[in-house]
Amino acid sequence: MSTLLIHICPLAWHSPVVADEIPKQFMRTWIKICGTTSIEDALASVQAGADALGFIFAPSPRRVTLEKAQAIIRKLPASVERIGVFLNGTVDQVRNAVAEVDLTGIQLHGNEFAPEIYSYLPKGRRDSLRIIKKILVQDGFETDLDVTMAVPGVVDACLLDPGAGSGKTFDWQAARLQLGERQPRFIIAGGLTAENVGPAISILSPWGVDVVSGVEKEPGRKDPEKLKAFVVAVRKAEQER
Repeated sequence: MSTLLIHICPLAWHSPVVADEIPKQFMRTWIKICGTTSIEDALASVQAGADALGFIFAPSPRRVTLEKAQAIIRKLPASVERIGVFLNGTVDQVRNAVAEVDLTGIQLHGNEFAPEIYSYLPKGRRDSLRIIKKILVQDGFETDLDVTMAVPGVVDACLLDPGAGSGKTFDWQAARLQLGERQPRFIIAGGLTAENVGPAISILSPWGVDVVSGVEKEPGRKDPEKLKAFVVAVRKAEQER
């Protein structure tokens, strides 16, 4: 029997996976805790089991300056991914953030054109950064997804989201039908909590999940118990799918 090697993106940490050797139910779900505003919240997220933290550089109650983000990142374990989040960011804004902050990835949440952003990134960094592009989940979103993933080696994963910081879920069943046989690397976001992330994973089998309001006490302040409950729910769901 032949084996199928899957290698979606040339990023350094993405080693080829032999699909026949890893049962689907044991595929580990990438967890990003977004809207990090303090070292206390960052460490609580890491302790809970987050794979990545998001730092928002766009208008938001959770917005942080480049200087604040870098101060937090200095105190984080090197194993934790640090994703800068932009909304309609210019190439100069993104390039400047990458130059000043020790990010491992960028998330383009607005009308940014990923190949253009990629081309303006520092040459020594562009191929080691995880690039995530948001896809607005609406009628026909699968076409946007196809276009976004059409240029190889640029976008690492698409973020399926119903809106910028809406805090609302989208119709997971309908989205599954729209995706059809497509199997791109995608992350789901929008209104996720410890209570509903299990069904979302069961229906969509995403590569990753992204949460903000579902693990907060209030905008910009994380709840350690909600963080732990969310990660536990994700790990439980991935064992059951």
